[in-house]
Amino acid sequence: MFEVLVYVYENYWRGDACPEPEQLGRKLSAQGFDPQEIRDALRWLDGLNMATQGIELIRHAGGTSATVGAAPPVLPGSPDSMRIYSTAEQEHLGAECLGFIRFLESSQVLSAGLREIVIDRAMATNGDALSLGELKIIVLLVHWSAGVEPDALVLDELSDDASTRVAH
Repeated sequence: MFEVLVYVYENYWRGDACPEPEQLGRKLSAQGFDPQEIRDALRWLDGLNMATQGIELIRHAGGTSATVGAAPPVLPGSPDSMRIYSTAEQEHLGAECLGFIRFLESSQVLSAGLREIVIDRAMATNGDALSLGELKIIVLLVHWSAGVEPDALVLDELSDDASTRVAH
């Protein structure tokens, strides 16, 4: 499924540029993707679309960039609050992914609202534990669906394979 999601991300600059599910399914099928993988990806993308519909964009001066903020929660969060992960979330995400989510939050790349969408979409994936690479794809797609490109350094971190880096 992640190969299909990466293809969609790479070929449609923004989430709103993506064709309707039926047409997208035909295009993906023409590209040779497995029908089950296509169904799983389209179902996952539908859930992503539903999850990001309530997102509020705060446009910066000039209108070329924006900050993503979630719609106001019923109870406002406190800066001292902490997200407690369920056992199922801990098992499916694993320590590496949970640490990366925390890194993105502390870097102010991922608001609490976006974090919840990332976790929701991560939990909607099939299989055992999620890899860090798969989580990065999910984070990219959440930003993509919201219509905001992450900062260049963040985009580099999300796109880069850390195992090939050379320490200086």
